[in-house]
Amino acid sequence: MLTEIEIQGIILRALENVNEELDADSKVAVGADTCLFGSDAALDSLSLVSVIVDVETEVSTAAGRQISLTDDRAMSREVSPFSDVHALTAYIAALLAETV
Repeated sequence: MLTEIEIQGIILRALENVNEELDADSKVAVGADTCLFGSDAALDSLSLVSVIVDVETEVSTAAGRQISLTDDRAMSREVSPFSDVHALTAYIAALLAETV
């Protein structure tokens, strides 16, 4: 199973991939506290989708099983798992801890 540090690394790499496509003045700060969604979000909606797809793909490959980050459970949570890198890391760790 992936550790939270490995999961966070996957998320940070996805953010770095988005930065590679942005102009120098549009780049987002990449770190554990990066806000992904909401009024203080560093990403626009298209960039967030790109990050989610990259993270789903890499986590699924590394874990050896498919995960979905945009299912009903994620969308119905009181606190969005996409609020920041910490929240997304914790959500993915919880998904991976579930028995298949």
